[in-house]
Amino acid sequence: MSTVRYRIFALMLLVALVNYIDRGALSFAATAIGEHYHFNRMQLGTLLGYFGIGYLLGSLCGGFLADRYGTRKVWLIAGVAWSCLEVMTAWAGDLGMSLFGGSALLGFAVLRILFGFTEGPAYALMNKTIAYWAPDHERGTALSVGLLSTQIGAMFTAPIAVGLLLLTGHWQTMFIVLGGGSLLVMVIFARYFHNTPAVHPQVNQQERRYIADNQHNIDEDEQPLPWWTFFTSRTLVCNAIGYFSFLYITFTLVTWMPKYLQDTFHYDLHALWYVAMIPWSGAAITVLCGGRITDFLLKRFQRLRVARNAFAAVSLAGAAACFIAIPFAGSAAAVIALMTLGNACNALINNIYWSVVIDVTPKSSVGAFSGMTLAIANSSAIISPILCGWLAQYYGYNAMFLITGSFALVSMGAMTLLQPEKRLQRQSKDNASSLISTL
Repeated sequence: MSTVRYRIFALMLLVALVNYIDRGALSFAATAIGEHYHFNRMQLGTLLGYFGIGYLLGSLCGGFLADRYGTRKVWLIAGVAWSCLEVMTAWAGDLGMSLFGGSALLGFAVLRILFGFTEGPAYALMNKTIAYWAPDHERGTALSVGLLSTQIGAMFTAPIAVGLLLLTGHWQTMFIVLGGGSLLVMVIFARYFHNTPAVHPQVNQQERRYIADNQHNIDEDEQPLPWWTFFTSRTLVCNAIGYFSFLYITFTLVTWMPKYLQDTFHYDLHALWYVAMIPWSGAAITVLCGGRITDFLLKRFQRLRVARNAFAAVSLAGAAACFIAIPFAGSAAAVIALMTLGNACNALINNIYWSVVIDVTPKSSVGAFSGMTLAIANSSAIISPILCGWLAQYYGYNAMFLITGSFALVSMGAMTLLQPEKRLQRQSKDNASSLISTL
């Protein structure tokens, strides 16, 4: 039996990894950009939040487009576009001053919104890829491999971005180099990626049969569900709220941790490149362990609520406790340790949010409903940078971490309300049968 699916998972990880490094690099250049254009903390928070506006819209559109035109085509167009926009970020402020009445901030706003829109489809596309390529008993592990890009990407962003800043001495050059690297990755993607096992020339009959025989969600020819069906499912809505917490914590660390460490503990770039990696080190391990744990819990107890609800609630409680404790820590080492542990707890259940969508949704709607989940949760990409900037400006950084922990507690409650055993397609058929019987 061929093992092409593992190469697809690795390629998916590579593209998502580049996606994450490209978006996070701006945070390490924020101090230099702020000095160059005379931005204060609130303006920097707004600048960092513009990405989230486009990201929300892109994640929503990307899922629908993937269901209609195919994962490969949408991913290629989006990848080439975000690579070009990454390069153009080097001149975002100057473009704003030339074209938008002398406003450098507006120039960054336009480019970062467009950049976020092109990066938005990535994780919805990843989930649709896994829905077709992963057998059910490998789904949690496959998701963990793909979602490892969040933690590894955030961890590698620090040495890559800081290294380019120190090596070149110019923050503009950093964006040009990163955009060029992304274009190269998309060339590799175009060569080796295919939408499904059925159309991949290197997948033999044994692997196709193995994947199909071990998937319970076999409904490729079914018509997609109406988009509004998403909001009739308590599970999908609560799952999106739960995912909001994961992304809020992630975007808080990605956008404000470098600036926080510089302002509070006076780390310079020579120290920041490795210190900023530490909070992501534990998460890089737990995101992989989480997939294996969910697969084990499902196999051991044969109950989705144990593998989804209970596991998610415990992990989110741990994340909330760590971030709420940060304001009371007495040293840089203690703060970084709490960040690391809280982020590790948060990443442990990253695969669950995506698994739940596949649990309850037919394949024909996985892309759209994954995009809708991501779009709702991605409101955190807007709220987190702006709210954190406002809190840091007027109430200090401690308030920022207290609010972060509070969001985790709200999401913990939402995840306890999941009903992952209730599939939307089966409910629709059952309801139709009941109506016919009644008539």
